[in-house]
Amino acid sequence: MNIPLNFRQVEILLAVADTGSTAAASRALNTSQPAVSLAITRCEEVFGQKLFVRIPGRGMELTPYGQHKVAQLRELEKQARWVLSGGEGTPEFLNLGVFSTLGPRYAPQLVRNFKDTHPNAEIRILEGDLQTLFDWLSEGRLDLALLYDFGVPSDFAITPLMAAEPYALLPLGHRLAQQAKVSAPELAQEPIILMNLPHSRGYFLSLLQNARVPVRVAHETGSIEMLRSMVANGFGIGLLATDLSNGACYDGKAVIRVPLAGRPPRHQIALAHRDMAIKRPIIQAFTAFAEAFFSPPP
Repeated sequence: MNIPLNFRQVEILLAVADTGSTAAASRALNTSQPAVSLAITRCEEVFGQKLFVRIPGRGMELTPYGQHKVAQLRELEKQARWVLSGGEGTPEFLNLGVFSTLGPRYAPQLVRNFKDTHPNAEIRILEGDLQTLFDWLSEGRLDLALLYDFGVPSDFAITPLMAAEPYALLPLGHRLAQQAKVSAPELAQEPIILMNLPHSRGYFLSLLQNARVPVRVAHETGSIEMLRSMVANGFGIGLLATDLSNGACYDGKAVIRVPLAGRPPRHQIALAHRDMAIKRPIIQAFTAFAEAFFSPPP
């Protein structure tokens, strides 16, 4: 069977997808811009459809078909690198995306422990909000993503790992801090500090939807530590699902976590991946390791 594309043409195509520019791709690969353009033209001839559209002021953007093909080619590139490097006993590569509020709590320890038992594995950790992780998975930039399972597109496979329990975060000495649990109506009487990341904001607001009083959003932030510090300094109360213990913030002030009353909607910490990725041995090994890592002790 005649293979119509060579690895160099695939490498150029992926570089343009990554950089969004033929000029940037040519610099990254130390080749001429005409050579980059010819490679893209050849790829589009082989696939029979446009892979990119040129948008003034924004450069080269993938078409929906291009996104699909680039994801497949990234997987092919990983497989090729693994095979050409010798297969068994040589490094396997994994790009792990982590949700920015969840990653610091679990990802470094999870990856460190996995590498202790799989010394030939090379794992790159990439942070992003949920929508960014979904985009990177679709584009093939990620093999797996560690995230919460809300808002996950239906074309991704999900491996649940552990239930995430939402809770309220209060400053030390707050009138609700000594309660065993706090209800939505009680929280809604306070100014709220929200995580404003895609999908997260709507989820935390949904925890207060039965309060029957208008929710007062006092501040919004994309940083857990900023939220914790604002709560500790009396700007409002916070809502989180990341399992963090009580303790001092960066400025030394303390915060208290209190469970929510009733049955708030819960979600799972999970691994997401595209179906084609699970065929790689390192993906299977890391997924099994993560399931054991998040399992409760006997």
